[in-house]
Amino acid sequence: MSRETKLILCPVNLRHVKVEYNAYAEAVEMAQRRGAKLIVATVAPEIERNLNIYDSDKYWGDELKKFVAAHPAEGVDVECVVRKGATHRQIVKLADERKVDVIIMESANPKVTDYLLGTTASHVVTHAECSVYVVRA
Repeated sequence: MSRETKLILCPVNLRHVKVEYNAYAEAVEMAQRRGAKLIVATVAPEIERNLNIYDSDKYWGDELKKFVAAHPAEGVDVECVVRKGATHRQIVKLADERKVDVIIMESANPKVTDYLLGTTASHVVTHAECSVYVVRA
């Protein structure tokens, strides 16, 4: 018996999004096929390296909204979420809090892509309560 997918989480690393957003495309396609809601999330650093960013939540929230607007998800209910902290922990925490059915994320570590998952993807796969679909970059 297949499980019903009503809520999908797709974490997006906005620092690499210009070159990689394969997982987002997969998440949109799955949400369209299954009639699911899509949460697109990004995790901001707790302390910004860029001193010109005064309001981190607003800055990264605006950047995430720009990304979603540039890559529309036709017919999908999309929610944008910004979290702060360690990326791997925040993804798992958000998935648990919102009781998502599946996480769809990139596995990107250019030095070891042929051998291992990226450290963030590896942690999420190990610790998430839901299914995790890892898309190779």
